[in-house]
Amino acid sequence: MPLRLDEIDAIVTWLIDGAPGSDGGEQLMPLLCERLVAAGLPLARLRLSIQTLHPDVAGVTTVWRPNENVQYGIASFAADLEGRFASRLDEGQDADDVVLPLAFMNGEVHTSAWATAKPGGFTDPELAALRRLASPLARVIEIMAMHRRATILLDTYVGNRAGARILAGQIRRGHTEVMNAAIWLSDMRNFTALSDSLPAETVVDVLNRYFDCQVAAIHSRGGEVLKFMGDGLLAVFPIGDSEPDAAAACVHALDAARECRAAVHALAYRHDGGTIDDFRCGVALHVGQVLYGNIGGSSRFRLDETSADREAFDAQAWAGSRLDFTCIGPAVNLAARLEKIAAKLGRNIVASDEFARHIDLDWVALGSFPVRGFAAPREIFGLPDD
Repeated sequence: MPLRLDEIDAIVTWLIDGAPGSDGGEQLMPLLCERLVAAGLPLARLRLSIQTLHPDVAGVTTVWRPNENVQYGIASFAADLEGRFASRLDEGQDADDVVLPLAFMNGEVHTSAWATAKPGGFTDPELAALRRLASPLARVIEIMAMHRRATILLDTYVGNRAGARILAGQIRRGHTEVMNAAIWLSDMRNFTALSDSLPAETVVDVLNRYFDCQVAAIHSRGGEVLKFMGDGLLAVFPIGDSEPDAAAACVHALDAARECRAAVHALAYRHDGGTIDDFRCGVALHVGQVLYGNIGGSSRFRLDETSADREAFDAQAWAGSRLDFTCIGPAVNLAARLEKIAAKLGRNIVASDEFARHIDLDWVALGSFPVRGFAAPREIFGLPDD
């Protein structure tokens, strides 16, 4: 089939227009490749290798072949990975590949590898068509990658629920909503003494492994980690969206706390020829209403609507506020107070009366305690196996 240049022109225009119909990038590869094949390009494979900005993933490969599902591969970070990223992602590249750079506007250069099964490889007109495609394809991928990058970073730093709201435009200070949730607040026992006896970089490594014991347990049960505070962790299990039942949300939170307790107890850390293995955590569980949204401060005391000085304008207009998407309210304050009481009692997991009554369990009544900031003493419960 001869190459039809008018259809190549149409594909270039389609890319310049943002690849409409590509479903935010999910269908970009199959739509592009199928259109190229229909235009007479003898394409047997396209491999895109794109570096990412992700705490665990160095890059992603996407591979298209005719009559097959698009395949995805992930390159994880390793000690020796950064200098060999591109070569690993392109491993297995055939001799008839044509590798074209995908240059992003920020200076990053990614790769596209095009292959044909036709003897003799691509012809000069076909190569010219591929080169015409490289620049508009790079623009589309860059835009999609930037959106994905923003989503990843927001999910990483504020959680997926908060990240989705921020991307949807809920970014103004004071933009909040009332949410019912099971609340989790935890910390590590004897962390101050531990951090005083270890090098700073070792403390960070210990904390990361300690938080590994919690984050996976929370996420796997529909919870969202909102904040790390030193060795402390604040999480919520929302009620009313995917989980309309308060009792079920409390069960998820308690199951996560039990898994966390077991994982932390089993944690062992090799250091300086010895092993640190006496790790313990405290988890306070409560259920109630919280205020969820943007809270923070602004350094913008005066904002001129116009300015002839671009640098001064940017400093005013874009560097004003520092916000946090978090939860506040009496219910969060109570969870924090309960965690302190749990430490005094030597308990790993404690629950408020409001939380305990949602779960049919042989709770251990630990007593009634005065709680700073609250008028009446509060009943606190523990697990029989704690």
